[in-house]
Amino acid sequence: MSTSQNYINHVALVLDASSSMSHLSRKVVEVADQQIAYLARRSRELDQETRVTVYVFADTVECVIYDKDVLRMPSLKQLYRAGGMTALLAAALKSQRELAQTAQLYGDHSFLTFVLTDGQENASHRCPDAPARDPRELVGAVAEMIETQADNWTLAVLVPDQMGRREAIQCGFPKDNVAIWDATSTQGLEEAGQVIQLATEKFMVGRTQGIRGSRAVFSVGADAVNKDTIEAAGLTPADPSTYQLLPVAREAAIRDWVVASGHTYRTGGAFYQLSKSEKIQARKQIAVLEKKTDRVYTGPEARALLGLPDVEVRVKPDHNDDFTIFVQSTSVNRKLVANTRLLLML
Repeated sequence: MSTSQNYINHVALVLDASSSMSHLSRKVVEVADQQIAYLARRSRELDQETRVTVYVFADTVECVIYDKDVLRMPSLKQLYRAGGMTALLAAALKSQRELAQTAQLYGDHSFLTFVLTDGQENASHRCPDAPARDPRELVGAVAEMIETQADNWTLAVLVPDQMGRREAIQCGFPKDNVAIWDATSTQGLEEAGQVIQLATEKFMVGRTQGIRGSRAVFSVGADAVNKDTIEAAGLTPADPSTYQLLPVAREAAIRDWVVASGHTYRTGGAFYQLSKSEKIQARKQIAVLEKKTDRVYTGPEARALLGLPDVEVRVKPDHNDDFTIFVQSTSVNRKLVANTRLLLML
């Protein structure tokens, strides 16, 4: 195997350890340990080397594990203690600055960082790790750092509310690399862990297809699709003689519309156009239609292209000028939406 195909992932968890996280301390450790166990399993299955770094931040920012082989990671039990304020910007800056000093020789290296916080920035201006004291300068420093990161860097943040989301976007985080989590309960933290795991799965599968970084790591839907990602995923268009696109003029059950259009209905052979946010099961096939040419791309790569893991997940239709998502129907009663299209595999 050539060194260029030796995938090496540097995954960092940057965890808020301010006083307000105290009630979640035990759960933080549990969720982080689960994420590390998951990374270890997927690294083996996908034959990717994964190295993990963990930072904790409150009044100061501390690196407690640096670039350690995921197969040799300890539990975070002894390393996470909550207490203090929230030096969020200093943590983002220090983690990325120090990770940038990691050697990238011999292999295809990629950096993925998740910052998890339950509150707003309030301490970086007096944190020894911050490059400036003025809050506006700090925001500018983070925005500039994100703007100038190479294409093999992905920096994502989980925040507790819309205000946190707005602030993160002002700091330069790409909007689809910002997720909101419920910071009031252990259940919310559990769900945040699932969001991180889904994003990591999308990232690692994308790595096998030549994708090195992402500005839409939390996005699962049509906005992940473009010419470059289709090419990177190794998708080839289906033979036009194997499918037909039927206009849907009115609301109707899927089998009725196929039969009314003069075709035989075969379970699993009809794909409806995704027109609203909905859950898609692990076994459902996906097709992606290029609007301009009516080319259709299918197969397991189409699922991977949208960042769909092998579990049930909610998918948004999103707005994409060039591509449309179609989802396999295994039901005869699926209601088709008027003024959409139906993809029929012949």
